[in-house]
Amino acid sequence: MTPTLAVTDLVKHFPIQKGLLAREVGQVRAVDGVSFAVAPGETLCVVGESGCGKSTVGRLILRLLEPTAGTITFEGRDVGRLSRSDFRPLRQELQIVFQDPYASLNPRMRAGAIVGEPLENFGTLGRAERKAHVAELFAKVGLPQDAMDRYAFEFSGGQRQRLGIARALAVAPKLIVADEPVSALDVSVQAQVLNLMMDLKAEFGLAYLFISHDLGVVEHVADRVAVMYLGQIVEIGTRAAIFAEPRHPYTKALMSAAPRPDPRAKRERIILEGDVPSPASPPAGCRFHTRCPFAFDRCRTEVPTLRDISADQKAACHLDEVGSS
Repeated sequence: MTPTLAVTDLVKHFPIQKGLLAREVGQVRAVDGVSFAVAPGETLCVVGESGCGKSTVGRLILRLLEPTAGTITFEGRDVGRLSRSDFRPLRQELQIVFQDPYASLNPRMRAGAIVGEPLENFGTLGRAERKAHVAELFAKVGLPQDAMDRYAFEFSGGQRQRLGIARALAVAPKLIVADEPVSALDVSVQAQVLNLMMDLKAEFGLAYLFISHDLGVVEHVADRVAVMYLGQIVEIGTRAAIFAEPRHPYTKALMSAAPRPDPRAKRERIILEGDVPSPASPPAGCRFHTRCPFAFDRCRTEVPTLRDISADQKAACHLDEVGSS
């Protein structure tokens, strides 16, 4: 089966410029060799600390940012080789739900016009058909039809995010990049929006690239999970494999820090010492070795490769190679 999305060795470096002449004195390695695939109807969750590059990956896929290197393939088409005019029709099939449901909505437009704008932009429907389709979308995301005449500030946070989801659905996409779509919402509203997104996935056969730092949310929605650290994927696998037996020390630390709803549940907390290194000067070897409690000499000099741990799981850690030898 051809994957909906395939990313190979994706790289994005931002230049660091100084002085009156804006000379380049370095680069921020925001994304540094990321590879993964998303199957039709699958939800791949990308998790990691703030600044690890997960949101940048989402924007690169949509070409809101241009990659430094690597390939992005959508249904077998290399979108990186397409001109902006050739890529424009594909934007109907690749949509995004932004993290901030208020900043991503035009405060001068009524809600119906916001949701209908993609339809008008691509000219797929006439005015009457467009209005009817927008009304259907409002019903799909649980908003009343009279809400079409309101402005964004008249909605609650959860309702604004529903508007963002409706706008993304307007042009019948095949892949939605959801960039922290519930992090700005109350916990009770988070559950409603997540359940809505999963229902829409089942109804329309959507694939999601779901970006989050909340492991509770990830465990609820993911089919597979990719863990990022300092611009690279350090572990990837099915939800069951990652949550049952994380293999990379960074993944283990993330899992140990996640709160559990059962106060009687006991778990050993892994405390990471030191700060995350700067992506402008990442450490040699394994990028996690400066904070890893299990690091040894090889970790400081040799970059680990993302290798198979099982049929459902890959990790980039020298410890697994030592254990399997």
